[in-house]
Formats: sequence, C-alpha cells, structure tokens
Amino acid sequence: MSRILFTLMVAAVSVAGIGGQMTNAADANADSCCIQCKDCERTCLACVDACLDELAGKADRKNCIKLCLDCADICGVCSKIAARGGPLEATIAVACADACEKCAAECGKHKDDKACQACAEQCKKCAKECKEQGKK
Repeated sequence: MSRILFTLMVAAVSVAGIGGQMTNAADANADSCCIQCKDCERTCLACVDACLDELAGKADRKNCIKLCLDCADICGVCSKIAARGGPLEATIAVACADACEKCAAECGKHKDDKACQACAEQCKKCAKECKEQGKK
C-alpha cells in the first residue's frame, strides 16, 4: 500500500471518529471526569494565587499552597489521560481523587477565604467523579 493511500485511510478513520468517539456510559463518565479535573485545576491555581496574597504572616497557608499545586498538576494529568482513554486512566483517577480529597480538607480549614472554600467544593466534585472513573 502506498504511503499516501495509508495516510488518507488514517485521516478518513480519524474524521469518521472510529475508535475515538465517545459512545457509551464509560466514555461519558470519562468526559465528566475530564471536565471536573480541568475545573479543579483552574480552581486550585486560583486558590494558590489568593493564598500567596495572604501568605504574609500566615504559615498555615504554605501547606494549602503546596496541596493546591500538587492537586492542580494531578488534575491536569488526569484530564489528559482520561480524554484519550489511556491504559492508566483508572490508576490516575484514583490518585486524583485522593489528591482532591486532601486538598479539599486543607482548603476547607480556611472558612474565611472564599477562594479556599471554592477550591474545597470543586475538589469534592472532582474527587467524586474521579472515584467513579477509577472503578472502570
């Protein structure tokens, strides 16, 4: 088969969505996991920004910042792996759920901070979706 014909066949398969289109409940769950992870990543980074503004004299924010940064990174990776249906999807989803739960617990301690409270709530949503995805 010529190289050009092979390239055209691969392109046709990609355009047709064969093998890549979300068609079942498991794929819909992966999509939901991806959305929650991306939202969680953004919310964690916003929390970091707010905590850095308030850090002066507040050593307790250092742990919050570290957890939010780790959680944001894990959520970003989880979103990417879930989007492509990678073979480690369930593994990273479980790790992501754990990171989100820890981040939510830390951010939840800062009752007076709107960014931390928003982060805690989004982390809880993400943890729930990732736990479901981890069961697949």
